[in-house]
Amino acid sequence: MQLRLISWFFITLNFMEYIGSQNTSRVRRQGRMHPNVSQGCQGGCATCSDYNGCLSCKPRLFFVLERIGMKQIGVCLSSCPSGYYGTRYPDINKCAKCKADCETCFTRNFCTKCKSGFYLYSGKCLEKCPDGLEANNHTMECASIVHCEASEWSPWSPCTKKGKTCGFKRGNEVRVREIVQHPSARGNPCPATSESRKCIVQRKRCQKEGKGKKNREEKRKKSNKDESKETRQESKGRAARRQNREQRENNNKTQPKKRKAPNKEENLAPIDTAH
Repeated sequence: MQLRLISWFFITLNFMEYIGSQNTSRVRRQGRMHPNVSQGCQGGCATCSDYNGCLSCKPRLFFVLERIGMKQIGVCLSSCPSGYYGTRYPDINKCAKCKADCETCFTRNFCTKCKSGFYLYSGKCLEKCPDGLEANNHTMECASIVHCEASEWSPWSPCTKKGKTCGFKRGNEVRVREIVQHPSARGNPCPATSESRKCIVQRKRCQKEGKGKKNREEKRKKSNKDESKETRQESKGRAARRQNREQRENNNKTQPKKRKAPNKEENLAPIDTAH
């Protein structure tokens, strides 16, 4: 009986020593992983350590691990950097990496922008676009193929030859249309926007519009010239009359006035008829 009690005592003692050693090793591991854990951190960290950086973040901030050489440092950011997407949990907000071909993503399975050499289509990054789509090298996306579209033809123009509509029997008439939708890279090209065809008109003489216009212009110039000539002559006549009048007035001022000769009839004595 005593031997049995002694055996149980040693077994219990060994078990307690084993539990103590396990607790000690766990505490040592925690000390190596999070040395100098502090509650008064800066840069948005709620808790941090000198070795691992941020261990937890303040509310609304995202926790992300940044690699510096062989070591990863925890940081707290207001938004996730390029190549990461944010996930919010009740206890922590984390930034997770996008797929290798995604530059930015909304979730791990939905990309919003692809890296160089890939084209975005329905949230995925593809090296080649599916059938019926074409790669847009400007937006780096797979887009629908756009074909060219043109408007309806305009009416045919009057029949002309060398810019004239008369003086000939055969000429040309044209019609045009506009491009309303330009094609994409793989779209159908645009058709011609103008057409020309031969036309026949009843030959008629052209009115001599140029000659009539020239005659009218010459008549107008001649009329203006005649009017100018008459005006000049009238001006010369008025000037000459004015000059003559002034000269007469000057002569009258310089010459003395002549006495009026007596009337001969008044100087004759009356004839006596009595003898």
